[in-house]
Amino acid sequence: MLPIIQRELVTMLRTNRALAVQVGLVLLLAMLVIVRWPTDARVDLDGAAAQQVMRVFGYGLMVGLILLAPVFPATSIVKEKVQGTLGLLLNSPIHPWAIALGKLVGMAGFVLLLVVLSTPAAAACFAMGGIDLVGGLGAMYLVLVLLAIQYATLGLLVSSYASTTDSSLRLTYGIILVLAIVTLGPYQFLAGVTWLGPAGAAAIDWIRCVSPVTAMMAVLGDEGVGSGGLAGAGGVVGRYCLLAAVSSAVFMVWTANRLNMRVLDRSREAGKITDERSAGAQVFRRIMFLWFFDPQRRSGLIGPLTNPVMVKEQRCRRFGRGNWMMRLIGACLIVSLLLMLSALTLSIDNGVETMGGIMVLLQISLIVLLTPSLASGLISGERESRGWQLLQMTPLSAVSIVIGKLLSVIVTLVLVLLATLPAYAVLIYVDPGQWQIALYVLVTLTLTALLALFVSAAISSVFENTAAATATSYGVLVALFAGTMLFWLGQDAPFSRDVVETVLSINPLAAALELLDTPGFDDYQLVPLNWYLVGGLCGLSLLVLVVQVWRLTRPR
Repeated sequence: MLPIIQRELVTMLRTNRALAVQVGLVLLLAMLVIVRWPTDARVDLDGAAAQQVMRVFGYGLMVGLILLAPVFPATSIVKEKVQGTLGLLLNSPIHPWAIALGKLVGMAGFVLLLVVLSTPAAAACFAMGGIDLVGGLGAMYLVLVLLAIQYATLGLLVSSYASTTDSSLRLTYGIILVLAIVTLGPYQFLAGVTWLGPAGAAAIDWIRCVSPVTAMMAVLGDEGVGSGGLAGAGGVVGRYCLLAAVSSAVFMVWTANRLNMRVLDRSREAGKITDERSAGAQVFRRIMFLWFFDPQRRSGLIGPLTNPVMVKEQRCRRFGRGNWMMRLIGACLIVSLLLMLSALTLSIDNGVETMGGIMVLLQISLIVLLTPSLASGLISGERESRGWQLLQMTPLSAVSIVIGKLLSVIVTLVLVLLATLPAYAVLIYVDPGQWQIALYVLVTLTLTALLALFVSAAISSVFENTAAATATSYGVLVALFAGTMLFWLGQDAPFSRDVVETVLSINPLAAALELLDTPGFDDYQLVPLNWYLVGGLCGLSLLVLVVQVWRLTRPR
């Protein structure tokens, strides 16, 4: 196990990126404490200032760990498979359990090192007074450590199934979105509903404890979806720790059992083309798959007015194919119908503003999850597979290549967003005066999708590795949408209201919540400034994409 740990951890710590992350984290936390440190040499006995500072960097650390913890584990095993070294590793005298534990310690060790580097800032908050050492700092770091281990083991498990690094990252972040955000939904929608009964109420209480957000809110003393409804913070934290520890053990055992030579066996049935089957089978499949979505149907010729790069991207990408696209649209439509049902049954109790805020949050989460997975490999994937040179040899211009790649993502995003629109029709039906606000929210969502697309495409043009481009795209977008929310949490301590409003003006999520008069955002004025800033970021990202593509098309 020690050679695996040394290979994974030491190699990672020697990179410049690891050094930059460590130094940046220490500087950021130090600046946060210095800004809020008392200047009159007196201890804050009630602990208000210390609690406010700890709340900001506690949520910041949680978001950072959610982003960083699965990155390296999710690419570890699949990278070994792609490079052909996994077979050599499995044929070595090292036991599969030692391989799995070595990779876990090596990959999670770097993330846990970041947690250790944050302890001086936490100690400074404790020195400011009013913070419980065990129930405050101790519980917060327990949640953070378990979060890092749980998501690292999840990344290793997904990596053992994936065939490419970028697909492993996409699936891992998708599962994390469900575990961290979607599990909060049942409690928000169904809390207090009488027909659930005691068993149903207990079930949704346990479901929301799957999310680390619940435990962190309970530790930091925040009220809301994450903390209300249980006897105390100890119950919330205890349930999360239990679920995180059990799931981590299950993920680890599962991964270790998969580390054998069978994991390298990729044999699968090729299937049979529908066009080569009998006439009855062809008619049956055309009816069942509505003609267009049969995965075994032979594709037609590309039309003379159709961009061939767009067709190539859609046929070579899973969510670009008709059958998978319809599954994605169907899932989004089902979610939208559930939201419509919730809006009709619960809007009287929760208010139209709260229901609209939940819908916007789910839609933007879907955009942030889906767009980098589709767009972060547009250019980097071609460079990594040496397909960019082949595209240059075609009669297509660089403009046609870029437009075709962007259109392939835009088509998918448009269909997904259209599938989530019926919920807004219900909100307008419940409150007809909301139609103009709904229109403004749709404009904000459109700009959000374009921003995520152009930022991911620009990052894709800079990197040569798809996995690095995907991880960077997720990091930038989450920092933009969730990182700026940390200023909102720290309003009046240490950030003034004007500073918070200035920072939130670049966040489309905050702008949409402000349009809907969501509690906590109704006193800001973010629109139309947010539209101008997001449009400027889209233009800047598009400029970076154009310049990088121009550089790549120059003769070498």
